[in-house]
Amino acid sequence: MKKLVLIFSILMLCNACKDASVQPKVVSNINELNDAIQNVKAGDQIVLANGVWKDVEINFSGQGTEAKPIILRAETPGKVTIEGVSNLKIGGDYLEVHDLHFKNGYTPSRNVIQFKINDTLIANHSKVTNCVIEEFTQPDRDVSDHWVEFWGRHNELSNNYIAGKSNFGPTVMVMLKGNQHIKNYHQIVNNHFGPRPRKGGPHGETMQIGDSGTSMTPSHTNVENNLFERCNGEVEIISSKSNNNTFKNNVFFESEGSLVLRHGNYATIDGNIFIGNDNSEFIGGIRVINTGHWITNNYFYKLKGSTFRAPLAVMNGIPKSPLNRYNQVTDAVIAYNTFVDTKTPFHFSVGSNVSQSEVLPKSEIRSARPTRTVVANNILYNQTPFEYPIKNYDKVDGVLFKNNYTNSANKSEVQPEGLQTVELDVQEVSKSLKVPTYDTKQIYSGFDFETITTDLFGNKRDKDNNSLGAIINTNNHNDLYNQSNYGTSWFENQKNDSVSQTIEISSSQELTNAISNANSGDIISLNAAEYQINQSLPVDKNITITSKDKNNKAQLVFTSEGTAFQMKPKGILHIEDVVLKGNNNQSAFKTLDKNMKSAYGLWLKNTEVSNFKSVLEVSKGSFADTISVTNSIIKNCKSGIQLNKETNDKGDYNSEFVYITNNTFTNVNQDVLNYYRGGYDESTIGGNLVFQNNTITKSGQTDKDNILIKTRGIVNVIFADNSFIDNPVKYISILWGEKGQKPENNEVKNSGEIKVVQNLKLKLVY
Repeated sequence: MKKLVLIFSILMLCNACKDASVQPKVVSNINELNDAIQNVKAGDQIVLANGVWKDVEINFSGQGTEAKPIILRAETPGKVTIEGVSNLKIGGDYLEVHDLHFKNGYTPSRNVIQFKINDTLIANHSKVTNCVIEEFTQPDRDVSDHWVEFWGRHNELSNNYIAGKSNFGPTVMVMLKGNQHIKNYHQIVNNHFGPRPRKGGPHGETMQIGDSGTSMTPSHTNVENNLFERCNGEVEIISSKSNNNTFKNNVFFESEGSLVLRHGNYATIDGNIFIGNDNSEFIGGIRVINTGHWITNNYFYKLKGSTFRAPLAVMNGIPKSPLNRYNQVTDAVIAYNTFVDTKTPFHFSVGSNVSQSEVLPKSEIRSARPTRTVVANNILYNQTPFEYPIKNYDKVDGVLFKNNYTNSANKSEVQPEGLQTVELDVQEVSKSLKVPTYDTKQIYSGFDFETITTDLFGNKRDKDNNSLGAIINTNNHNDLYNQSNYGTSWFENQKNDSVSQTIEISSSQELTNAISNANSGDIISLNAAEYQINQSLPVDKNITITSKDKNNKAQLVFTSEGTAFQMKPKGILHIEDVVLKGNNNQSAFKTLDKNMKSAYGLWLKNTEVSNFKSVLEVSKGSFADTISVTNSIIKNCKSGIQLNKETNDKGDYNSEFVYITNNTFTNVNQDVLNYYRGGYDESTIGGNLVFQNNTITKSGQTDKDNILIKTRGIVNVIFADNSFIDNPVKYISILWGEKGQKPENNEVKNSGEIKVVQNLKLKLVY
């Protein structure tokens, strides 16, 4: 026996010595990396030498074990960057990727990081951790890709910072096509999903789990303890399109969208925090479709969204719905949630569209109301009285309300006995954490409610220690969220704002040089003069051009055949108190014809624009977050503001916000504004126009459509207090009545009519 023990000890010592002798393999180029991967074995570490790895396509494969994973990592976190046309594919078992930084480039394939190399070499039990993907976006916004694409089973995305995707496609995509990818139990945990800019149409999700074709497939993906910060790509921040997924303890901070149970059944949404801060009417909460979901212990703070972006939106479904549309909500549980300073928390039968049956096929009519749904033990508190806690778009006859409490009178159309008005006690723990409570033993205990065993902060719920709402007490509470709890250990995503400078200009050459050399945020101040400009001025940063003397405006006279100002990605141009003159052959402002990878912006104030072919001309794929023209004069131009190149009718549009206010338009030969969104896609923001306090005269005479202001398909339109005088058109504008658009206080003289069409017929997107 002693001999056996001795032999065993010697063998263990030998193995220990052998493991100790394994040294990380440092590689300096792609050839060395490929050789190292070719010879890798369980327990090995491959180390990428510090520096820029440009135009590399890495296929990381191997067979590790749970005890001995194979690791690919940076020599120093933060000092290895993957740039240019590059990507990473992972195939094998127990593989780990650490500390890489993807920036200044884009993927040559449909993904930046993919958990498979090909259909036979798939990753399982593998993870990507402590990495950064930052603005690694396609040059052409219409090109689709995924930044992280899950395949296989038991893979993990953890402690990463991922932000800045502006092109088509979800940032993170979980694929379920094939039995080897279902019941995957992937873990998406502790990540910081930083700002995703507005896309201007669908397919801008931060995360999508499954798709319409696999929407009834079990995934069991766990999304837990992530921060979603200003993820504004589209209405669906997370789109759950599969069964049995869990969303737990995530924070959604000022994100213009919702966690959407788009397809699939039996999701768990527990302990999440939704913070709106009243910053936008597009910041939502949770949208519910399909069967068997449990929505518990969630905290909603200062949310202003409605309909598809309501704090809690429970939709109508389509009877006998196809896989890719809307199934009826049944057997859902909405319990122990807290709503604070959120005016109308509950929206029921969202998307009911029977009134549009004359322009939609029967297969699109959402008439199936929620049924067998329980709303119980929730608390609704507003510091100022709110009298309409429930908004209904159809009858609410399939929802059971039990033991819900609010501190304001309920004057909603729906007045269930299970929503009572009482005096609530409120503990203000921090700026955005208010804990309303009501001392009562009347807590509803429905079927399976005993499985709700904790509150938002993990405090135990049982028969002796329970209360209404998401929070029993504030034990285990620090802050509602702290950025340092998410993402990498080494990357600082907060950028220091540079100090803006004012650059004084007296000549055309100085102006050209200043625009080229200025830093973002700088102000270019023009001395009173006439500046002859014989070239296009490129704008690729945030700059302001203004006259030094507001009463003696500088004049920029453009003589080149090209555009006056060439708008490039990230170019944000403010022009104030300046006169712009063209030669009738160029556009005053024009985007690049292609590769507008990021949004631009244009702001005109107290500015005169005359004698141009067009005021603004854009390309397909270009997108402006904001176009603003105010207190300005537009005259003697062939056409006005043209935001009309997304004509494939897939729900896309060329600008999110368009503000045209307090201007004078004179002798604009064609349309003054053409702002277009095609396709029946009701779930996107759909564009926003304010056209107010303008005077338009002698314009539209050569417009082929005989329409002066075109807003086809744009969802949110304010059209008020304008004057239209002597414009030889048939229609001033055609507004969309079903979206609540109506002309208000407009003066019309010899200028056609403002028409309201109740139901607008659009091409189906899906």
